[in-house]
Amino acid sequence: MPVNRVTNFSTLFNFRDVGGYAGLDGRSVRWQRLYRSDSPHRLAGADQTAFTALAVRTVIDLRRPTEVARDGRIPDCGGLAYQHIHPKHQQWDEIPYEERLGVARYLADRYRDLAESGAAGLAQALGVIADHDSAPVVVHCVAGKDRTGVVCALTLSLLGVSDADIATDYALSSAAAERFNAYLREHLPEHAAAPKAYHASPAEAMLLFLSELRQRHGSVERYLLGAGLEPAQVTALRAHLLSS
Repeated sequence: MPVNRVTNFSTLFNFRDVGGYAGLDGRSVRWQRLYRSDSPHRLAGADQTAFTALAVRTVIDLRRPTEVARDGRIPDCGGLAYQHIHPKHQQWDEIPYEERLGVARYLADRYRDLAESGAAGLAQALGVIADHDSAPVVVHCVAGKDRTGVVCALTLSLLGVSDADIATDYALSSAAAERFNAYLREHLPEHAAAPKAYHASPAEAMLLFLSELRQRHGSVERYLLGAGLEPAQVTALRAHLLSS
């Protein structure tokens, strides 16, 4: 087991391994197969060298095309396969945050919207993760907590990880928030001034999302199969991401 789940970079603020959690049949999620991150377009110098040492094969970029155009892609780190998958969803600034609802409710509702309007994209991302030859995989968006959090939550749920552990992993993004916000204040001040829900990741939000997804679809697996993931891909995902 790695000493630290989190890999510290100077230009990435929310990079971590999702391995180690207890999954199906007493097996655990394998380390160094799936990483989650904020946008790696800033990688350079020693950070890029450290990233290359992880031997990542595939990067899944969940950002909107406008975000990719604004910030750019991950730099060339030795022949990475780059997959730009945009799960379609409404812009958050079109849905004002209401304090009376609270952060967790607001975020759970946004994740519900993403799961419904972006279902095909989410299933496509899971399909890439399910491919043994894609690993190690890094999945990212802008901050690495919302779109990335949903993809990782769905993946971990298919692997049999408990909702409590999934929510704990999701909430780890809180520790990166201040460093990321400091970067935003310096480089993208218009984003640093966003409502607090944009930078928060309370465990309750993920617990609500997963519970309500099951209420609507019966199970996470049924939701993903309905979204286009193939049964063989579910089997493949479990075969290479769970310990033997």
